Amino acid sequence: QVQLVESGGGSVQDGGSLRLSCAASENTYSMSCMGWFRQATGKEREGVAAIRSASTTSYADSVKGRFTISRDNGKNTLYLQMTNLKPEDTATYYCAARYPSYGCYVGSPMDYWGKGTLVTISS
Repeated sequence: QVQLVESGGGSVQDGGSLRLSCAASENTYSMSCMGWFRQATGKEREGVAAIRSASTTSYADSVKGRFTISRDNGKNTLYLQMTNLKPEDTATYYCAARYPSYGCYVGSPMDYWGKGTLVTISS
């Protein structure tokens, strides 16, 4: 059973930056798709970003140009660099992954999930 553990959440002011990390218990090289999702209080979970390889990424329109997803298979870690953060980015952020090789895009179905890390942006 793959375990995913997020870290890096916290509280920052409007315009600030954070980098989230997701450490996997298994080798991420064979995980064909990994991604970040978020869920704000009272809202449905939404896809934020997804990555298949270093050159194949996708983003939600709301974060394009501000967030960057990356993965380091040597460290079995997924990252989400977040810049120019806004109060509407406040949410619990979840890391997710799957092995099967079919379409990988933001919001893709995933098989394994972390427990989340809270990001709070104050104005």
